[in-house]
Amino acid sequence: MNEKKEKVQKLFDNISQRYDFLNHFLSLGIDFYWRKKSLKLANLEGERKLLDVACGTGDFSIAAKKFGVESIIGADLSLNMLKLFSEKEKSMRGKLAQSVAEYLPFKNGQFDLITVAFGVRNFYDIPRGFAEFHRILSDKGKTIVLEFRLPTNRIIKSIYLFYFNKILPALGKMISKDREAYQYLPDSVREFDENINLVEIFKSAGFNEVKKYSLTFGLVQVVIAQK
Repeated sequence: MNEKKEKVQKLFDNISQRYDFLNHFLSLGIDFYWRKKSLKLANLEGERKLLDVACGTGDFSIAAKKFGVESIIGADLSLNMLKLFSEKEKSMRGKLAQSVAEYLPFKNGQFDLITVAFGVRNFYDIPRGFAEFHRILSDKGKTIVLEFRLPTNRIIKSIYLFYFNKILPALGKMISKDREAYQYLPDSVREFDENINLVEIFKSAGFNEVKKYSLTFGLVQVVIAQK
């Protein structure tokens, strides 16, 4: 098994029971707004079949359902996360798949919409994952990626990094008993921000229209790519 894949799977299996609480607590609840805003920015119209990749416990799927998306499948590498998703949203039972983004077990053109919230950093081969997205999307289908980034404003960036590097790992360890998981977050955000250009990778994967937005002082980015 790919080393990063194995590490990510173990990490999220270990923190699954406290994942939702920590997500909402550590983001001060702003993560709900980020998901809702990203769906609004996508101008959803005919998108009725959704694949939520790296779905975790299903918050993005649940938000999309409120926007009228009728058919949803969740995919995640962590079996523990998928179990919690099915418990939280009983209608999802039988509609969840343990899978990685790089090899999705779905037919060509099967979905109208793909969502990924804070999961692209955990892909072990992002270009391969985006190529899979392009394959399984219908014509004019969209992908919405919501992901952390480092702010460009120096003052906000310094506050952000202090919180990410000092406060977040300590709180994560205290609540989840797993410091490694919440040290991985700032480390992966920094590496991702320095090395990955989502817009370019989407275009290389064959997407025709790619738009990028910044939210909350540049703390997160929303990238919407249309096939």
